[in-house]
Formats: sequence, C-alpha cells, structure tokens
Amino acid sequence: MGELIMSAPVAGLTSKSRIAAEDVAMLRHEVFRDGVVTRGEAEALFALDATAREKCPEWPQFFVEAVTDYIVHQEKPSGYISQDNADWLIRTISRDGMVDSRTELELLVHVLEEARSSPGRLCVYALEQVVHAVIDGKGPLMLGGALVPGLIAKAEVELLRRILHAHGGDGNIAITRAEADVLFRINERTAQANNDPSWNDLFVKAIANFVMCSAGYEAPTRDVALRQESFLDQADPQIGSFFSRMMSGGFAGLMEAYRSPDDIEAEWEAKNRAAAALARRAETIDAGEAGWLIEHIGVDRPLYENERALLTLIKHATPEIHPALKPLLDKVA
Repeated sequence: MGELIMSAPVAGLTSKSRIAAEDVAMLRHEVFRDGVVTRGEAEALFALDATAREKCPEWPQFFVEAVTDYIVHQEKPSGYISQDNADWLIRTISRDGMVDSRTELELLVHVLEEARSSPGRLCVYALEQVVHAVIDGKGPLMLGGALVPGLIAKAEVELLRRILHAHGGDGNIAITRAEADVLFRINERTAQANNDPSWNDLFVKAIANFVMCSAGYEAPTRDVALRQESFLDQADPQIGSFFSRMMSGGFAGLMEAYRSPDDIEAEWEAKNRAAAALARRAETIDAGEAGWLIEHIGVDRPLYENERALLTLIKHATPEIHPALKPLLDKVA
C-alpha cells in the first residue's frame, strides 16, 4: 500500500480491534459522508478490515460499498475502472495470488458488477478464485468446508455466471479467450465429477459465445449468452442424459442467439455490413480459434458430454466451419 493516513476516528477503531454497528454508522455519516475519495481512505478501510478481530454484520456491506465507490466512481469518467485501480485492487486483496477473505471476494465481484467497463485482467482474476476452490481446495470460498474440491456445485456456477455477466458491463462484449481458458481448466479438472447440471449449461453457452463470435457472428450480449434459463429439459443431478436433454430442450432458442449477421432484422443492416467485413478479413482468426478449440478439447480422448453438446451447437448454428474443426465435428451427430 501507499502512505496510509488515517483520520482520528478510523485510527481509534484500529486500536480497539472491534467494529460495532455504531462504528459503522459513525463511519458512514461522519468520516465518509462524501464517499471514499482518496486511495489513502480506501487503504484505511482495508487496514480496519485486516486488524479488527470482531466485526458486526453491518461491516461487510459498508466496506464493499465504500471501496467500490472509490474504485468505480472517483476517477473520470465515472464507471470505468482504470488499469491502475484494477492493479491496485488485485495487489491489495491478494495473498499468494488468492483473495484473502470472503468479504474481499465479494468486493471484487461487486466492483465488476458496478462498473460499466473494467480491464479483462480483473475478471480473469475473479474467475481464478473459483478455480482455486474447485480445483485446489484453497481460497476464501473454502472457508467453512462447504465445497468439495474436484466438483463444481451450483453456488460456484452462479458465482462464475455473476462474474462473467458483470464483466460485460453496458457493452455487447463477447466472452474473451482468457475467460474461456479458465472455464476449460475447470471443465477438464471436474469432468468426471457429479457436477451440478447448471455447469454444463454455462460452459456450453460461454464457450460457444467466444468461438462463434470470434468467427464473425454478431455477438449476443452477455445477458443473453449467460442467462440462467437453462436449455436443458428439467435437468437433474445426473448428467448422463445431458446431451439428449439439450437437444430436446430449448436448443432452437439458444441457436437463435447466435444467428449469422445476415439473418438479423433490417434495422441491424449497417451493423451487419461491418460484421460481414470483419468476417471476410477473419480467416486467420477463424483458424486461430479452431486451433484453440482443438487444443482444449483434443482428439486423443473421448469427448465429455458438454463438449459434445458444444460441438453440436457449433455444427448446427455455423454455416461456414473452418476445415481444421472437421475431425472434431465428425464425432457428433
């Protein structure tokens, strides 16, 4: 941290190492009535969070709101997180690459949700916190011992969805390669587990969003691509029938989100022309994305069921498929 300058009331709280409800009320109304406007004030709140052994239930919400206000709204233009502020937040909450507490993890996610735009690194760092819990059994999500390493439960899926949705901000931003890499890491390490069915739904939608949009498609908003309404028909904890349920469920509705630009209504004509021009120049990008998908799915092992569903979606919804993908796509109906 930089130079830490605390007001007398804040310094007084650090000395007694306990934050009560009346202390939070005092901080809200006397110290930070105009918001957290300097980095020193934000760092003072981190110091309080670190030194207080006892914290009232009101503290986490205040801490998250106050620090979020500084990161997201104090620099102009409001709502756009600077790279400097993103780097500072990661440095401040990191211990050996992991977020130190649930409160700080909630802060990280809330910052992404409140921002209109944020650096991609911040989103990937948030996703990595789920990886630490799901794959390694480490990090703040493991506090209390509720999670099972090697298995992804509904709570982790919804946290991933929340992070990915938040990073889209107000823009029509497709899933990025770095985000897709993290999702594939989770899938590879949990593929043999009895994961919650919502994981398959999120995985297929998110990876399809990345691969197909990078191939010249008009990207649906993340709100569409990651919506919670599953395209599985009455999914149950057993994923053995996942593929057949996907095909008999809302598959057409999911494909509709990935229509080729030529199929979109007339008012999108100008946007379509720009997308078509990009697509004509994107042959090397298509080759790159095909290679990326082959590298992650591979040809030396049987397909996982959600990978089979992903390839089926790509095969049915994409009129022009890069030749490098043909051996993979030949494995699905």
